[in-house]
Amino acid sequence: MTLDVRFSPDTVVLVTGATGYTGAVLSRKLVNLGCKVRAIARASSNVSQFEGLPIEWIRGDVFDQQTIEKAVVGVSYVFHVAAAYREPNISDETYSLVHVESTRLLAESLIGSPTLKRFVHISTVGVHGHIDEPPANEDYRFSPGDIYQRTKAEGELFIRSFAKERGLPLAVVRPAAIYGPGDKRLLKLFKMAAKPVFPLFGKGRGLYHLIHVDDLTDIFITAALHPAAEDGVFIAGNAEPSELKNIATTIASEIGNTSLRFVRFPAWPLFFAADMCEWICRPLGIDPPLYRRRVAFFTKDRAFDTSRLRNVLGYRYSVSVEEGLRSTARWYRDEGWL
Repeated sequence: MTLDVRFSPDTVVLVTGATGYTGAVLSRKLVNLGCKVRAIARASSNVSQFEGLPIEWIRGDVFDQQTIEKAVVGVSYVFHVAAAYREPNISDETYSLVHVESTRLLAESLIGSPTLKRFVHISTVGVHGHIDEPPANEDYRFSPGDIYQRTKAEGELFIRSFAKERGLPLAVVRPAAIYGPGDKRLLKLFKMAAKPVFPLFGKGRGLYHLIHVDDLTDIFITAALHPAAEDGVFIAGNAEPSELKNIATTIASEIGNTSLRFVRFPAWPLFFAADMCEWICRPLGIDPPLYRRRVAFFTKDRAFDTSRLRNVLGYRYSVSVEEGLRSTARWYRDEGWL
C-alpha cells in the first residue's frame, strides 16, 4: 500500500464479516494500524482466533436493525465485508438478508452521522457474470448468474443509488478471486495441481483474475482513506489475469510435482452433469460434487481491466501472482492441507 494518509489515532472502524477469511485479515490490520475495531458477529460465531486483540464484538445478525444501530454509533469508517457464501443449506432469503437488507440497514442508520468519513462496500466481480469480450472494466454491464451474484448486485446497486441521493460518502470495491494462506475456496485448485493430471475444459484459455488477501485488504484501506476513492467503483484484481495452466504449473513447481500434465475435455457433458448434480443435491441440502459454477471456472475467460485501481488510487501491489501462489502452496503443504 503506497498511500501516505493514515488513520487518526483511535479511529473507530466497523467491520462486518470480520470472522470470515478476508474480514479477519482486515480486522487484524486495522488493529495494527491503531484503530479501535468494532465488529459484528453472530452469537454462534467462534472468535477465538482473535483472542488477545482489542476488538469490540457486537453480537447479532448483520441484518438485525438493533444490532446495526448499536454497531454504527461513533464510527468513522465502515467496511461492509459480510457475505453469505455458496453452501447447500443457505436459503435464497439468507442471501438477500446478508447482501441486501444488511446494506440497507447500515446505510439508513448512518445518515446524519457526525463521525462517518467513508463507507467501503465490498461487492464482487461476479456481478458482471460471463465476460463476452474480456477484459471488462468497472463500467461493464451486470449479468449475475446465480443467487449469490444476483443479491450482491442488488446490494451494490442499492448502496450506490442511496449514496448518490442521500450524500453517503461511499467507495465500492469488487474483488476478483481471493486467495492466500488459510483460504479454503481455492484450495481445490491447489489440490488439483498436486495430482498427475490437471483437466482443462472447453476451448478457452481459462483466464482467471486473482488477488492476494494482503493486497485486497490494503485496497480496502486505500478505498477508505484516499480522497479520490469517494463515489468510485474499483475492481480489485492483479494487474493482469492468469491462465489456469500457468497457475497450476506454478503451484506444481512449488510443491515438487514434476509429473503434472494437462488433458483437455469438451465442456458440455460437464455442464449437463453439473446441472443434474445440483438438481438432485440442492433440495436434499447436500453439497453437489459438481456444479455449474465450478465448471464455468474452467471454461470461461474472466479477465478484467484493473487499471482504475492504479491510475486513480495509485495502488501498487505488494504480492505478485507467482509469489502469492508459491507462498500459499507452501502454507497448505506445511499445514498438511496438501
